[in-house]
Amino acid sequence: MTETLATPARAAPSRNGGQSKTLALLKEVLGRNRFDDRIDTQPDVTTAQALGVIGRSIRLIAEAKGLFAAKVAFGFVAVFPALFLPWMAKILVDNAILGQPFGITAVSYPPFMDPILGAVYGRDPLGIAMVLMVIYFALLIVFGGRSGATGAGLLEGRDAATQAENQISGGLSRVGGVWGLAEFMVHVRLTQTLSNRLRARLFDRLTHLPMTVLDDQRAGDSVYRVLYDTPMAPDLAYRVTSEPFFMLLGAALNLYILQYSYGEVSPELVWVAWAAVPIAFITTFPFSGALRRTNQNKRAAGSATTNAMEESMSSIAAVQSLGAGEQEKARFAERSQESFLRERYSIAVIIVAASVAGAVGGIAAIYVTILVSDRIIDGVMTVGDFAVLIGVYYGIAEPAGYFGAIWIKLQETVAAARRVFFFADYESDETRQGGRPLARVTEGVRMRTVGFAYPDGHRALTGVNLDLRVGELVALVGPTGAGKTTLAYLIPALLRPTSGRVLVDGVDAGDIDLDALRRQVTYVFQEHLLLPESIRENLELANPEASEERMMAALETAGCMDFIAQLPDGIDTVLGRSGDTLSVGQQQRLSIARGLLRDSSILILDEPTAALDPQTENQLVASLHQAAEDRLVVVIAHRLSTIRNADRIVFLDEGRVRDIGSHDELMADRASAYREFVELQGGETQES
Repeated sequence: MTETLATPARAAPSRNGGQSKTLALLKEVLGRNRFDDRIDTQPDVTTAQALGVIGRSIRLIAEAKGLFAAKVAFGFVAVFPALFLPWMAKILVDNAILGQPFGITAVSYPPFMDPILGAVYGRDPLGIAMVLMVIYFALLIVFGGRSGATGAGLLEGRDAATQAENQISGGLSRVGGVWGLAEFMVHVRLTQTLSNRLRARLFDRLTHLPMTVLDDQRAGDSVYRVLYDTPMAPDLAYRVTSEPFFMLLGAALNLYILQYSYGEVSPELVWVAWAAVPIAFITTFPFSGALRRTNQNKRAAGSATTNAMEESMSSIAAVQSLGAGEQEKARFAERSQESFLRERYSIAVIIVAASVAGAVGGIAAIYVTILVSDRIIDGVMTVGDFAVLIGVYYGIAEPAGYFGAIWIKLQETVAAARRVFFFADYESDETRQGGRPLARVTEGVRMRTVGFAYPDGHRALTGVNLDLRVGELVALVGPTGAGKTTLAYLIPALLRPTSGRVLVDGVDAGDIDLDALRRQVTYVFQEHLLLPESIRENLELANPEASEERMMAALETAGCMDFIAQLPDGIDTVLGRSGDTLSVGQQQRLSIARGLLRDSSILILDEPTAALDPQTENQLVASLHQAAEDRLVVVIAHRLSTIRNADRIVFLDEGRVRDIGSHDELMADRASAYREFVELQGGETQES
């Protein structure tokens, strides 16, 4: 008969007393904010932090310098076609339609028009129109029309999800035609390259965070950052590099044209043009803080909605069994509604800022229109100059509006990029790369005065001194909350000691390359962490090079073959979410088989026999002894039938090691804390 020593312990002492608080939503519009994420709780982004995020985004471009250079080269050429069209329109109106001779006003054509003027000079109105038509169609094929900008044309809503996906798959060229298509393709390639690399880097960083951080980091928030926030960082880089450059180039060329052609005819136009940028900036800058704050809160609300959905679906069995469907529905609806509300706040700020800027720009446009009309009436300009000045106006107004609103436009992307870099740059022992290599553990693990306290102040371990040697099977035993799993977590550096040292083959674990260390440690968790893939693919996750024979041997040892033989596709049967198509006992056995299959120096099993029948348990314990011949096997267990067969038992209570020895040795000692624990649980006091 199998005796039970204690209820299985949690992976760590419960620190989730505040979980109900996560139901609270974002309650304030522009002020203090309560975030669903427990790690990144920053409610606002300062101007200095925004500038830091911008600089960090710009450095991303170095990862795709060739594509970025190609994008800039295409964009540089694309600036010039728009300069020709207004002057061609002037020739068409004045000289082809109205039949006026060249040079009747003091307005001078800019030098780049000399080839076209040479082609039309001396021709009759019809000839002029034909030459202009040929030139226009050539420009149309290569560069498209004036408003022929090339983009993906992807439909999207105001939600970050569709915007993010479109940001990755989208691109832009200021022109159309063949040239615009080529630039568009380069842009898409550049964006996808930068976004995918940043996504992969952030995902890797999130998966390497310490367990104490992962315990508090919501899965939904992590998904939101990786999928929806990362594409905004490359966009931010473009907004402060290539786009301003082309806008500045276009504005400079149009200001040059205005000064060259109309500086003497109407100097007021030049002054209005020069004043456009500072006026636009002054009118929009006061809204930058409010917009940055609302966008930060909007994304926090969006991630809270994702969290609510992820938490409900991952615990769907509990929701259904407790009849809590309505409560979860209301919780999700409330967060979704809050996300929409935050979006409306953000739009409202944009509308106000755009209205102020638009009003100022409208007043300037009215003044310019009246001024030009008076000059035409006075004969200083021709009707065709209207076409030129409209083109020049847009050539200056667009950059002026861009530079005036650039700080406003950056706020949403800054908020998203900051959320990415918060974890991409998150400093911890887990995320520091490098260290000493570790090929194989040959001696074992030593702990010297090891202590560990969780961030909330709970002390799980105190003054632990322990030698765990390769070639032995060690059982960690103790009541719930004694620190067993915390101690086991220290071996693969899932947790780092807050005091003392953990030595692997005499080397401090903190000095060993993290990935190299974890390649030598296989941890089979108490929770059954199976992927919704086939059984074969779940096994290959532990050892991609394992042969069919080794897989079958591991499955046989863990007692899996009896139920695998009954599955429709055997080892190739695809499991459900988290392996839920199998029973709890079957999931546990499959997890153990996966652990046995991995060729590592240290094998740690957390409650491996909790759901096994006595026959399978005996078979597993025998195989663990066999595995311990050339490795260290650590078992966290509460079943006496498993513990008594260990080479050594380490008994912990209140975070301290109370007893070390074999079952027989400890039971023979009447002062043994382990013996007292066994007796209190109703176990035997002597071996028969």
